Amino acid sequence: MPDFAKFDSLKPDVLKPFSAEARPVHVTTPATFGATLAALSPAQAAFARASGFDGKAGATLAVPGSDGDIGTALFGLGAAGDAGRVPLLFGKLATALPAGDWRLEGAVDDPSLAALGFALGSYRFNRYRAAGKDGPSLCVDPSVDRASVMSEALAVALGRDLVNMPANDLGPAEIAEAVRAEAARAGVPAAEHVGDELRAAGFPLVHAVGKGSDRAPRLIHFAWGDPTHPKVTLIGKGVAYDTGGLDIKPSSGMALMKKDMGGAAAILALARMVIDAKLPVRLRVIIPTVENSISGRSFRTGDVYASRKGMTVEIGNTDAEGRLILADALTFADEEEPELIVDMATLTGAARVALGPELPPFYTDDDALAAELQTLSHAIGDPLWRLPLWPAYAGWLDSKIADTNHISSAPFAGSITAALFLKKFVERAKAWLHIDVYAWTPSAKPGRPEGGEVQAARAVFHLLKRRYAG
Repeated sequence: MPDFAKFDSLKPDVLKPFSAEARPVHVTTPATFGATLAALSPAQAAFARASGFDGKAGATLAVPGSDGDIGTALFGLGAAGDAGRVPLLFGKLATALPAGDWRLEGAVDDPSLAALGFALGSYRFNRYRAAGKDGPSLCVDPSVDRASVMSEALAVALGRDLVNMPANDLGPAEIAEAVRAEAARAGVPAAEHVGDELRAAGFPLVHAVGKGSDRAPRLIHFAWGDPTHPKVTLIGKGVAYDTGGLDIKPSSGMALMKKDMGGAAAILALARMVIDAKLPVRLRVIIPTVENSISGRSFRTGDVYASRKGMTVEIGNTDAEGRLILADALTFADEEEPELIVDMATLTGAARVALGPELPPFYTDDDALAAELQTLSHAIGDPLWRLPLWPAYAGWLDSKIADTNHISSAPFAGSITAALFLKKFVERAKAWLHIDVYAWTPSAKPGRPEGGEVQAARAVFHLLKRRYAG
């Protein structure tokens, strides 16, 4: 069983208190480059000119001092409106600077976001290989709440660690252990239903999806916070590995299926942020976790199962398992009539076809929530984009023998029809938000190393913080 407390993929000292002794990183733009050069020694200014450095977004140059060692560095912020000027741009410094303590000097629009970008860019998943050389540390501006920024970064690191772990070391039991660890960290108990207990407990779809594996399916949940505060419930899809079941994926389709629990990872990261910030909410976390495997016990295309809601569901394809386990979890959450239900899931390839890997779609009927979330998500570098719960497509989920099919009869709008299926299981909550995440960075970006990624968690955290903590 992995010891989640001992992962060290992000060192807490990547962000340090401000120190005037730290080497400076001169932040500059093409317009201010001349003034930046004037602040350097003549030799350093000549070196910078000779290097061709011009202040473009993300450009970094280490400049030697009089003793021949690296004395300072230049970092290009780019011009306003530059496509390369992204919110987490300072994450590039975490890989471009040599080891040691550094501080930012010059105009930085948002020192807290710059510090967060640097911290997120410092993440390294070294669990299965020798750790590399120590990286740089950033001595942050005194205006930055360093503890708050590191809390957010460490929560993202937890989620990335979970996504990056291979499925042989992270099955349903280990995902449940990660949930228990977060509950224990918050000082609250967790409740769990395992294997055949799921049917008696009222989670037949979770059981149906996971019963084909010799690693038992589970649903684990915990609650934290004052019961009198607004109820916010978080649900994450925890498919430890997805073969596609009897509708088996091709080998190319299985290459990244260890990340099919990326929704659960993002929800745990979000829960940690909320708890660490002590937001005045009554938080509930629900994680259904399974492995979609092939055996004589596997569920089949054409099977019909009753859901927790009582609605019967015809199985249209066993490779659309995530929405089934979410259906029971959503019903369970909805019974408490929370103010807000948020679910995150690596649910459809159609979402990636529509918006690519960097921009997860989200769905809600709450227009005010949608507008606030979309604007906020782009501002903090955790972008989301709203897609519609288009009611005209609901008929594509009709079944001739059950209350509903769980996949569409049409080859279009796969992410929308998946969301419409989930919507059937939410009636009492005041608002519901579904986010179809990818949970992976295919190639490194500022603040986002290649590999497992926590999408949407920071955006939803800042939304909750703005709504409930002022």
